[in-house]
Amino acid sequence: MLGLADEPIVSSDIIQDPHAAIVDLRMTRVVDGDLVKVLAWYDNEWGYAGQMVREAARLAR
Repeated sequence: MLGLADEPIVSSDIIQDPHAAIVDLRMTRVVDGDLVKVLAWYDNEWGYAGQMVREAARLAR
């Protein structure tokens, strides 16, 4: 469950964000024509907890 950010973002913008990670589109680049550099932000505790809730809901089905 990735989120996307297409505007400037700083670490405080993602505190308690439920996504596993937020991909920073402005900082994602193609390098040397065949390598993609992806920059993603995440809130370690909140993102992990959110992922565990999603997984528990999936297993409960």
